[in-house]
Amino acid sequence: MKPLFFFLLFSALFISCQEKVSPDSISKINGYWEIKKVQLPDGQKKEYSINETVDYIEWNGTSGFRKKVKPQFDGKYLTNDELEAIHIKDSSGIFQIHYKTDFARWSEEIVSLTDSILVLKNKQNLEYHYKRFKPISIQ
Repeated sequence: MKPLFFFLLFSALFISCQEKVSPDSISKINGYWEIKKVQLPDGQKKEYSINETVDYIEWNGTSGFRKKVKPQFDGKYLTNDELEAIHIKDSSGIFQIHYKTDFARWSEEIVSLTDSILVLKNKQNLEYHYKRFKPISIQ
Protein backbone atom coordinates (compact mmCIF):
# COMPACT_ATOMS: atom_id res chain seq x y z
CA MET A 1 0.00 0.00 0.00
CA LYS A 2 2.85 2.40 0.83
CA PRO A 3 4.46 2.13 -2.64
CA LEU A 4 1.12 3.01 -4.26
CA PHE A 5 0.71 6.01 -1.95
CA PHE A 6 4.20 7.32 -2.76
CA PHE A 7 3.65 6.78 -6.48
CA LEU A 8 0.39 8.76 -6.39
CA LEU A 9 1.99 11.51 -4.29
CA PHE A 10 4.97 11.78 -6.67
CA SER A 11 2.65 11.80 -9.70
CA ALA A 12 0.53 14.59 -8.21
CA LEU A 13 3.63 16.66 -7.44
CA PHE A 14 5.02 16.13 -10.94
CA ILE A 15 1.78 17.14 -12.63
CA SER A 16 1.32 20.21 -10.41
CA CYS A 17 4.89 21.37 -11.13
CA GLN A 18 4.38 21.47 -14.90
CA GLU A 19 4.13 25.04 -16.08
CA LYS A 20 0.66 25.78 -17.41
CA VAL A 21 0.45 27.30 -20.87
CA SER A 22 -0.93 30.82 -20.74
CA PRO A 23 -1.69 33.52 -23.33
CA ASP A 24 1.45 35.36 -22.16
CA SER A 25 3.69 32.31 -22.67
CA ILE A 26 2.63 31.66 -26.29
CA SER A 27 5.28 34.07 -27.63
CA LYS A 28 7.92 31.65 -26.28
CA ILE A 29 7.05 29.34 -29.17
CA ASN A 30 9.05 31.53 -31.58
CA GLY A 31 12.40 30.14 -32.63
CA TYR A 32 14.21 26.90 -33.36
CA TRP A 33 13.09 23.63 -31.73
CA GLU A 34 14.86 20.26 -31.80
CA ILE A 35 12.89 17.05 -31.25
CA LYS A 36 14.24 14.99 -28.34
CA LYS A 37 11.67 12.21 -28.00
CA VAL A 38 8.20 11.00 -28.90
CA GLN A 39 6.13 9.45 -26.13
CA LEU A 40 3.69 6.83 -27.44
CA PRO A 41 0.27 6.26 -25.79
CA ASP A 42 1.41 2.87 -24.44
CA GLY A 43 4.32 4.49 -22.58
CA GLN A 44 7.06 3.56 -25.04
CA LYS A 45 9.50 6.28 -26.08
CA LYS A 46 11.40 6.98 -29.26
CA GLU A 47 14.54 8.97 -28.47
CA TYR A 48 16.26 11.26 -30.97
CA SER A 49 19.94 11.84 -30.23
CA ILE A 50 20.96 13.40 -33.56
CA ASN A 51 18.72 15.48 -35.81
CA GLU A 52 19.57 16.68 -39.29
CA THR A 53 16.66 19.13 -39.24
CA VAL A 54 15.01 21.34 -36.64
CA ASP A 55 11.64 23.07 -36.63
CA TYR A 56 11.54 26.84 -36.97
CA ILE A 57 8.33 28.41 -35.65
CA GLU A 58 7.34 32.01 -36.15
CA TRP A 59 4.17 33.35 -34.50
CA ASN A 60 3.16 37.03 -34.53
CA GLY A 61 0.12 36.82 -32.26
CA THR A 62 -2.45 36.22 -34.99
CA SER A 63 -0.80 33.89 -37.51
CA GLY A 64 2.49 32.26 -38.31
CA PHE A 65 4.27 29.27 -39.77
CA ARG A 66 6.42 26.25 -39.00
CA LYS A 67 9.11 24.94 -41.33
CA LYS A 68 11.94 22.42 -41.29
CA VAL A 69 15.43 23.86 -41.54
CA LYS A 70 18.83 22.20 -41.72
CA PRO A 71 21.50 23.75 -39.45
CA GLN A 72 24.96 24.28 -40.92
CA PHE A 73 28.31 24.45 -39.12
CA ASP A 74 28.70 28.15 -39.95
CA GLY A 75 25.55 29.01 -37.93
CA LYS A 76 23.34 29.40 -41.01
CA TYR A 77 20.38 27.24 -42.05
CA LEU A 78 19.45 25.53 -45.30
CA THR A 79 15.77 25.81 -46.04
CA ASN A 80 13.23 25.44 -48.80
CA ASP A 81 9.93 27.11 -49.62
CA GLU A 82 7.79 24.46 -47.87
CA LEU A 83 6.03 25.71 -44.75
CA GLU A 84 3.00 24.95 -42.64
CA ALA A 85 0.70 27.88 -41.88
CA ILE A 86 -0.29 27.93 -38.20
CA HIS A 87 -2.95 29.51 -36.05
CA ILE A 88 -2.94 29.12 -32.27
CA LYS A 89 -6.33 29.06 -30.57
CA ASP A 90 -7.29 29.07 -26.90
CA SER A 91 -10.23 26.80 -26.12
CA SER A 92 -11.08 27.08 -22.41
CA GLY A 93 -7.42 27.28 -21.38
CA ILE A 94 -6.25 24.55 -23.77
CA PHE A 95 -4.04 25.96 -26.51
CA GLN A 96 -4.06 24.25 -29.88
CA ILE A 97 -1.84 24.81 -32.91
CA HIS A 98 -3.85 24.40 -36.11
CA TYR A 99 -1.69 23.59 -39.15
CA LYS A 100 -2.57 23.99 -42.79
CA THR A 101 -0.71 23.06 -45.97
CA ASP A 102 -1.87 22.62 -49.54
CA PHE A 103 -2.31 18.92 -48.76
CA ALA A 104 -3.58 18.60 -45.19
CA ARG A 105 -4.96 20.18 -42.02
CA TRP A 106 -4.33 18.95 -38.47
CA SER A 107 -3.91 20.23 -34.93
CA GLU A 108 -1.80 19.61 -31.84
CA GLU A 109 -2.32 20.62 -28.22
CA ILE A 110 0.42 22.64 -26.54
CA VAL A 111 0.93 20.58 -23.37
CA SER A 112 3.90 22.54 -22.04
CA LEU A 113 5.81 25.62 -23.19
CA THR A 114 8.73 27.28 -21.43
CA ASP A 115 11.83 29.13 -22.61
CA SER A 116 13.56 25.80 -23.26
CA ILE A 117 10.87 23.10 -23.55
CA LEU A 118 7.94 22.53 -25.90
CA VAL A 119 5.62 19.52 -25.65
CA LEU A 120 2.93 18.96 -28.29
CA LYS A 121 0.26 16.25 -28.32
CA ASN A 122 -1.68 15.13 -31.39
CA LYS A 123 -5.07 13.40 -31.74
CA GLN A 124 -3.39 9.98 -31.68
CA ASN A 125 -2.04 10.85 -28.18
CA LEU A 126 1.56 10.99 -29.38
CA GLU A 127 3.55 13.52 -27.35
CA TYR A 128 6.38 15.30 -29.12
CA HIS A 129 9.04 16.63 -26.73
CA TYR A 130 11.27 19.42 -28.05
CA LYS A 131 14.10 21.41 -26.58
CA ARG A 132 15.25 24.84 -27.68
CA PHE A 133 17.87 24.39 -30.40
CA LYS A 134 21.27 25.97 -29.88
CA PRO A 135 23.14 26.39 -33.16
CA ILE A 136 26.53 24.77 -33.67
CA SER A 137 29.15 27.18 -34.87
CA ILE A 138 32.64 26.04 -35.85
CA GLN A 139 34.61 29.02 -37.07
